[in-house]
Amino acid sequence: MTPRTIQPFHAMAIGDAAHRLEEAGRDILHMEFGQPTAPPPKAARAAAEAMLRDGVKGYWESAQLKQAIAAMYRETDDLKVEPERIILTCGASPALALALMTTFQPGDRVAMSRPGYVAHRNCVTGLHMEAVELPCGPDEHFQLTAAMLDALDPAPQGVIISSPANPTGSIIPPKELSAIVQVCERKKIRIIADEIYNRITYVGSAPSIGTLTSDACLIGSFSKFHAMPGWRLGWAVMPTDLAETAHAYMSNFFLTPPSLSQAAGLAALGCTEELNAHIAVYRNNRATLLDTLPRLGLTNIAPPDGAFYIYAQVDHLTDDSRTFCMQLLHDTGVAAASGVDFDPVEGHRFMRLSFAVSEDHLAEALRRLEPWILSRAQR
Repeated sequence: MTPRTIQPFHAMAIGDAAHRLEEAGRDILHMEFGQPTAPPPKAARAAAEAMLRDGVKGYWESAQLKQAIAAMYRETDDLKVEPERIILTCGASPALALALMTTFQPGDRVAMSRPGYVAHRNCVTGLHMEAVELPCGPDEHFQLTAAMLDALDPAPQGVIISSPANPTGSIIPPKELSAIVQVCERKKIRIIADEIYNRITYVGSAPSIGTLTSDACLIGSFSKFHAMPGWRLGWAVMPTDLAETAHAYMSNFFLTPPSLSQAAGLAALGCTEELNAHIAVYRNNRATLLDTLPRLGLTNIAPPDGAFYIYAQVDHLTDDSRTFCMQLLHDTGVAAASGVDFDPVEGHRFMRLSFAVSEDHLAEALRRLEPWILSRAQR
């Protein structure tokens, strides 16, 4: 079997350029990656400091952390998850790869929405599976629907669902989510649910799909809600029939997540009040952007029901959003992601801004963006 070629994650090039400019003395405002700029919870940092003083454990899978994650599902979704179905991973990215490797075979077809998170498509492709991208625009609320999935002939072996989604922030309505599950049960389509943003919502809620089916693979992360992206800690909740195989894959491919991160993550799970304060900041930032960007001519914006992104159409300013974002960075110091990562067909017409930043950070970004965008619009 020959190696598969996958597309690069183009936002990394923006990030690298931004850091080089920073090292050269430029003041850079990072809005290119989906990572909160707020620090991890105080208790998480204290737990990590304590482990550093006492001696960092070696290969270790915290049974206490698994039990705490199971308790979180009970509290947030009234969902019973057995700790033995939880596999701790080095962030959500290995959890995605683990779910794909465990659930599907090379050649299997896995459906997903377009636009969608770049690694969904690229991980499926890299593992010798076929990514079946379903174009989803405003009429579909930028999410795949039960009807779209039902119309696929032959039916795919799997589907990846993300609600709230990256890059759009759109949420699948409960009735539609239930219809998707019914199609998957009828056609024996296994679901992988990327739920790393489901505690960051502004319009309605985003319950775990595990409340509707026990056959889905659920992916979670400490990077977003818990503001711990650099700690590389996540998890996968596997269906009972796949849990043992998934454990075998995890231990052979990835061993365990960092023990330091597991100690910090356990503490972070008890910091809901502190973390909800971050959501209040994101909510204010969202309102500011939705008020300000249309006045700059960015009127076609995907609905940020949750997560912390603005996915905006910029084709009145450029037909090459990669070059556009790089020029924006060099001219203003504002780093944004091109839409080509999330949509290889239409993404050249879009850019994504993360608003998981402080309100002061956002105000300064808009101060720089306004004259630059308006000047380009007048050309």
